[in-house]
Amino acid sequence: MDLFTYASSQEPTGKLLADRMRPTTLDEYIGQEQIVGKGKLLRRAIEADQVTSILLYGPPGTGKTTLANIIANRTQGEFMKLNAVDASVKDVREIIEQAKTNKALYGRKTTLFLDEVHRFNTSRQDALLPAVEQGILIFIGATTENPFHHVNGALLSRSTLFQLEPLTAEHALIAMRRAIADPVKGLGFMRSSLTRRRSSISRGWQMATSAGP
Repeated sequence: MDLFTYASSQEPTGKLLADRMRPTTLDEYIGQEQIVGKGKLLRRAIEADQVTSILLYGPPGTGKTTLANIIANRTQGEFMKLNAVDASVKDVREIIEQAKTNKALYGRKTTLFLDEVHRFNTSRQDALLPAVEQGILIFIGATTENPFHHVNGALLSRSTLFQLEPLTAEHALIAMRRAIADPVKGLGFMRSSLTRRRSSISRGWQMATSAGP
């Protein structure tokens, strides 16, 4: 079976390779050593399930959502998600009420991951702020825009800001090798290899595949 035959045999609802290979633990996470490397503050907090309100700031593709999902996998509390593009004040208030219930009745913490927080307007940020100030919920925001220009100053002051850097070619190579080697989530069922391509026009890596055994 080659790559194209395999792809055509998958269910229409099957996940893309990138989704299947998305890291689920800190040990699988690629890049951002400056904030989640061994011994770093954020890594220690995640491993101890003691993450406080944070803002993840960086360009697309740097692993903000993946990092939030890893935190979700590690926490013993309730982890909830909203996308700022379509979330309303009503959505925020419903989550706050759920967080109050979790805390009062079950002694359980609630973490809210808000993707694209720069798209959250002032009224929606204002609705969220009291719950963060009072410790009713833990806030994790992700943004590609400068948070000092797009996030409520009070909300920003109550969050620890972590800046994510663009991934390097070496990071991309690690991800490619993992995908080629993994027989369950990746392309390990095929005989695949990576070769480096050099020319006056382009430079990069090229994957060669052949039929499986």
